[in-house]
Amino acid sequence: MECFYDNGLHFECNKCSDCCRKVPGFVYLSERDLTSLCDWFKLSREEFIDKYCRWVGYYEGKEALALIELKNYDCIFWNQNCGCSAYGARPIQCSTYPFWSHIIQNRRSWDEEKKYCPGINEGPVHSKDEIDEQRYMYVHNTPITR
Repeated sequence: MECFYDNGLHFECNKCSDCCRKVPGFVYLSERDLTSLCDWFKLSREEFIDKYCRWVGYYEGKEALALIELKNYDCIFWNQNCGCSAYGARPIQCSTYPFWSHIIQNRRSWDEEKKYCPGINEGPVHSKDEIDEQRYMYVHNTPITR
């Protein structure tokens, strides 16, 4: 089946950090994300959750573990001087952007995201295989729920 990005898509992060701040949202954490972040910050699971996480409403009456956001909606890890203080262990949700399934659904959704991300349609071409791998990681990164 042919898809609009069979020949790849141009994307290059310009480090504007608009995807990390200013807008409310949830960064859900999977077991993999939590382990990576605990290792990065050298904290136990309990310490990390107490310091950086919150439980938020999710599907079917469940709650999902998500990062805290500040009152101005910045991510808890975003720092004006250095950007993401957890960049080397950032959650899959963060590292796979903008190759999320609803963004790469079609050309219109991809071009629409350009309003929020100036790196879309700029820079090097990412191959279809690379995009599909990122999408797969995003879709299969199941949040911790209770």
